[in-house]
Amino acid sequence: QIQVEESGGGSVQAGGSLRLSCAASGDTNRPVCMAWFRQAPGKEREGIGWLNVRAGNTWTAASVKGRFTISRDNAKNTLYLQMNTLKPEDTAMYYCAIKISLTCSSTDRDFPYWGQGTQVTVSS
Repeated sequence: QIQVEESGGGSVQAGGSLRLSCAASGDTNRPVCMAWFRQAPGKEREGIGWLNVRAGNTWTAASVKGRFTISRDNAKNTLYLQMNTLKPEDTAMYYCAIKISLTCSSTDRDFPYWGQGTQVTVSS
């Protein structure tokens, strides 16, 4: 079992920045993919980025590329999402998810372990 907990959400004005954290605990000493998803009211959940812990590579969605950066602190077993130049359309509940796999994906149904989510609200 893997436990996932996000933190760092909040309210900012457009153009501002936030950093989300995702702390993983439990059976994490295996090849895992750690990913960020978001869901705005009335919209489907969207995969916005992932990090393959074993390979060290990352992917970010076109909608956030150049503004959002994914990184990880190996010692703390924590994934980060640095969000810069935030826009009102970035307003959503942000989730961290983990799957035990050598490969990553941006499909939410591939991930069995989820955090409770953290709200990000960007005002214009």
